Amino acid sequence: MSGLFESIKQGLNEALEYERGNLTNVRVDKVTVAPIHMYNANEVKAIRTQHSMTQKLFAEAMGVSVKTVEAWEAGTNKPSGVANRMLELLNRDNTLFERYSIVARQ
Repeated sequence: MSGLFESIKQGLNEALEYERGNLTNVRVDKVTVAPIHMYNANEVKAIRTQHSMTQKLFAEAMGVSVKTVEAWEAGTNKPSGVANRMLELLNRDNTLFERYSIVARQ
């Protein structure tokens, strides 16, 4: 456990030294994250129908209740950040549920 602590401590000290300009020969990865699209009621329904799913099946696949999907599609509730990111992935890839064995079509 003390080895882990020392490793974390060393990393934090190195980060501080880098920020102070005392470390110049280091590799720095800059990462950007795309903003999350906030899906509206019509877009949620379009994604669900594009996957040929009932509200019940879509809810099961998304890990939410049917009432949640109904509320999204009625516009009374909005998907959370995580749900919006998942909707974005589903919107981009029609095979996502099947490819990751979330849904098996028979």
